[in-house]
Amino acid sequence: MEYEVSLTTLTYGGETMGRLPDGRAVFVPFGLPGEKVRVRLTEEKKNFARGEIVDILEPSKDRIQSRCRHFGECGGCHYQNLPYEKQLSAKMDILIDQLRRIGKIENPPVQPMTACPTPWNYRNHVQFSLDKTTGKLGFQAPGSNKVVPVSECHLPAPAIDDFWHQLEFEPETDVERVSLRAGKDDDLMLVLESDSPEAPELEIEAGISIAHVYEDSAVIIAGNDHIVINVLGRDFKVSAASFFQVNTVMAEKMVEHLLAYLPVSASTTLLDVYCGVGLFSAFFASKCGRVIGIEASESSCEDLAVNLDEFENVELYEGFAEDVIPHLEAEPDIVLVDPPRAGLDKSAVDGILKLSPSLIAYVSCDPSTLARDSARFINGGYKLREVTPFDLFPQTYHIESISIFEK
Repeated sequence: MEYEVSLTTLTYGGETMGRLPDGRAVFVPFGLPGEKVRVRLTEEKKNFARGEIVDILEPSKDRIQSRCRHFGECGGCHYQNLPYEKQLSAKMDILIDQLRRIGKIENPPVQPMTACPTPWNYRNHVQFSLDKTTGKLGFQAPGSNKVVPVSECHLPAPAIDDFWHQLEFEPETDVERVSLRAGKDDDLMLVLESDSPEAPELEIEAGISIAHVYEDSAVIIAGNDHIVINVLGRDFKVSAASFFQVNTVMAEKMVEHLLAYLPVSASTTLLDVYCGVGLFSAFFASKCGRVIGIEASESSCEDLAVNLDEFENVELYEGFAEDVIPHLEAEPDIVLVDPPRAGLDKSAVDGILKLSPSLIAYVSCDPSTLARDSARFINGGYKLREVTPFDLFPQTYHIESISIFEK
């Protein structure tokens, strides 16, 4: 079925909402508010539907030409048709809406979005999918497992962008995903993920590091087992299986924000939950009396031990936050959390409330789970002092933010 629809609102997830003739909401990717479009329905539910644009009948005055030829087919970008300043204001509106609707926070104290100085070619880590019929690199189509082979992408850092076009694989290879990471001095690491323990055969003449990741273990095929990423003059060892923020410039801005807003001293105990390779802990260890990290990834824990080796006041618990926090005997003054998109497990929230820190700093990459967890902290006796969004992912719907809760 096809319908003419007037689009009204950008929603979290990269879609724009309109209404069908029967009043149901319809969500459409790659549309903009103010546009009249012809939509073909791709999914129908009792209360809403999803569709794809067949024709733009009346374009928005904000619509611009996308930079990439694959925009609209590949699911990697969502806002290339919108000027960057408009992307920032749209994300702020979405963040406020999520905190209001899901968190029931009447007037969310959302600060202006911290823009990315380089809204293109900013990613130090890019993960490609493989088109099994051709062996070419690509990305998944929106709302689908279908891989769209690509000949260009404008998000990878220059070192990655110069290299990835050279990669081709045999059709029907066991490799599922191909990641490239760029580090200090444009060092590159190629990470091949597969469902087979057998490392794939490769012919690459470039002097880069290559790792094969199967389940949670990494086998080094060539070069080093890690790259080095420099943040604010400090080097971080990041192994093939370890997480690190994909936008180095914006990671620096987040570190600077936390250093400015968290009142630490030589008597402060800081609990860093989901501490990764120690990005935040490394900058607070010299300023606090005690830093306690919690991290489930074995690889990240091993990297943190190297990255914070100079400090005597750092402790690390390897395990899931919800398993470790309820058994902590420390009384942290400040709790810093940086969970994955799923947010905090309820038992982790309950454990933090029981620890009763004076301040909670919540680094979020998903405004819907942030809103849910914010409501839990507010109901537990905390006030949301402010939320500062950071645009780590220009051209996409993703919204990073740092929230400060006071007891």
